[in-house]
Amino acid sequence: MHLIPCPWCGPREETEFACGGEADIVRPDPAAASDEAWANYLYMRSNRKGAARERWLHRYGCRRWFILRRDTVSHEISAVERIGDEPPPGPGGDAEGPK
Repeated sequence: MHLIPCPWCGPREETEFACGGEADIVRPDPAAASDEAWANYLYMRSNRKGAARERWLHRYGCRRWFILRRDTVSHEISAVERIGDEPPPGPGGDAEGPK
């Protein structure tokens, strides 16, 4: 069992959480986006191996969303941040930009 550190509730078992996918996906402008841009936004994901930023929901706790920085191979968690906070520097951040 993995422990996931909720920024509000502290470490809890992984069964209390739901992964919401990549954290750095930018929604296209509805007035100007092509069908291809919408399809990419809705369906295409980078599926990186290694460091990644993901949105997580503490669904059986405080029911808040947060960002988890973790390695997708080892599942090692390197940082947790509240949505809207400035992300800490490090791998898996938005240095590479949205995919």
